[in-house]
Amino acid sequence: MGERSPSHLQSRKSLWERIKRWHPGASRPASRDSICPSRWHELHAVIQATGPLRVDYVDLPGTDVTLRITRPYTVYTDGPKFGPYWGEIWPSGVILAEVIARDPHVLLGRRVLELGPGLGVTAVAALQAGADLVVADARPGSLDFCALNTLDNVGIEPKTVCVNWRKPSREFFAVAGEGFSLVLAADVLYDYEDVEPLITLVERILAPGGELWLAEPGRNAAQDLVKTMRKRGWHDEEDAYTSLLPDPHDRVKDVVTVHRLCPPSATQNQG
Repeated sequence: MGERSPSHLQSRKSLWERIKRWHPGASRPASRDSICPSRWHELHAVIQATGPLRVDYVDLPGTDVTLRITRPYTVYTDGPKFGPYWGEIWPSGVILAEVIARDPHVLLGRRVLELGPGLGVTAVAALQAGADLVVADARPGSLDFCALNTLDNVGIEPKTVCVNWRKPSREFFAVAGEGFSLVLAADVLYDYEDVEPLITLVERILAPGGELWLAEPGRNAAQDLVKTMRKRGWHDEEDAYTSLLPDPHDRVKDVVTVHRLCPPSATQNQG
């Protein structure tokens, strides 16, 4: 991926600095009147420059919430031409959003980080629940689409940080400050080499008493992370959900497990 020009980076910086405040607790998408028009058009212009777009409507099972998600358009010629992974609607993100939407008061007022937000499905649910949200990804495109979709559905957007968790930047740790009380991650692990860096990062940025909520569809790397954390004394409370949405690549409907992981220090304090 080529580097962006300083002028583009400055434009991206201005995108999230103009945030319209929203009252926590709303469970329906924001009306167009509640969104700052210039802000919405600025974001839409940024993502429209990436290529053709499509809009999907995503129902969160067990709730009355329907999300309006703008994403890159998938072109079919001799077969499907897959775009970036973050540009798909993944079952784990929908399930994690469903878990939040069913019990939104758990996130109200909490300082929350989402790693790998994709198109912003889980981020929308977190903001609707009243979380003070930061989203982080190594891909600027994901952050742009996440910002638009949260603004479109909730009327506000999270703070965004471009970071590779293998080599987290000073900017990221400055944003993390004294830590997050909750870290969200939906289907973010594909390679074993990412397991240890992710654990190290979470251990560093989690505030005392904090949790990691990991949604995963059974990928080996994610299961390795969970096993490793359990061996290190992390407490894991897990729930399995059958996805109504198929995996966008293999078209199989997965069972998604949501792990609520608490570090050893939190478990000892509870005891």
